[in-house]
Amino acid sequence: MTEFNQSLNPSGCAGHGAGGDPSAWVRRFSALIPVGGHVLDYACGGGRHALWLARHGYRVEAADRNRDALAGLAQEEGISTREVDLESSEWPYAGQSFDAVVVCNYLYRPGFERLLDLLPEAGVLIYETFMAGNEQFGRPASPEFLLQAGELLTRCAGWQIVGFEQGIVSSPRQAAIQRICAVRGPAVATILP
Repeated sequence: MTEFNQSLNPSGCAGHGAGGDPSAWVRRFSALIPVGGHVLDYACGGGRHALWLARHGYRVEAADRNRDALAGLAQEEGISTREVDLESSEWPYAGQSFDAVVVCNYLYRPGFERLLDLLPEAGVLIYETFMAGNEQFGRPASPEFLLQAGELLTRCAGWQIVGFEQGIVSSPRQAAIQRICAVRGPAVATILP
């Protein structure tokens, strides 16, 4: 695990919208997902990760409440879309599971445990979003949408933590971020991607 309190220059998840490259964090740790695995791109936005994952052989469900963004993904091979309000009290994924869940630039604490429940033993969580300190750089600035220091580590207690970072990035724009890759289950020797 590495904690960064200095400026980094990865292609992080701090960008917004459909444009842009997929996060270097997502690209790196997608290698832990089984070949052809079923991946949920949770709050997918414009779908940059769904597109990248599908083009690399994964079966992807892209979930978001933005109908227009999903329309652009609906015709892509390997991607199914689901228009859904992930903050609704009606959980659309009851009884379902995925080989991996990818979350970028999204935080809804009341639904976090339901999100983790989507992953069976050996399921991979790849999560990257803003953290406290980001208010100095712009939006999001509300504590409701900013992780606290080490929060993803706490939420993934008991999981194998494959990678963790938190700190300030400078690209694609300056932001305070936190990211984790965790595998459900006890720690085992994992070949790092």
